[in-house]
Amino acid sequence: MINRRLVEGRLVLLHSYLQALERLAGVPRAAFLADETKTGAAESYLRRALETVFDIGRHLLAKQGAVDLAAECKSIARGLGEKGIVSSELAEKLVPMAGYRNRLVHLYHLVTDEELYDIITKDLGDLRCFAHQVQQFLERQS
Repeated sequence: MINRRLVEGRLVLLHSYLQALERLAGVPRAAFLADETKTGAAESYLRRALETVFDIGRHLLAKQGAVDLAAECKSIARGLGEKGIVSSELAEKLVPMAGYRNRLVHLYHLVTDEELYDIITKDLGDLRCFAHQVQQFLERQS
């Protein structure tokens, strides 16, 4: 059975990370790139947001009996679409997000401040869409 309290708690965390990232996205590019505190915060909040997405996905898939899909982030992304938890369109967007999560965790020394700024100014809507679709899924389970 889905632990609704756990998922909703993770969604609250995701929203707080997104709010922090949106504040950072409001900083002009030159000021963002010149301040390692801002770039470091963006990297941390983005990694946390992505970890939260895949933690939620792992839980939902495991509780749907798809433990085999819940093992690694790219399979979680695909599995969420296959099981109808999120749209297939969003699932396709989650696959490269899984790769980027791995980049943040394992290849962090290759992450550039410029790419972080581009992501936080252009791609946060996909994470908001994920939260919305998960909330809709939970409502359908009630």
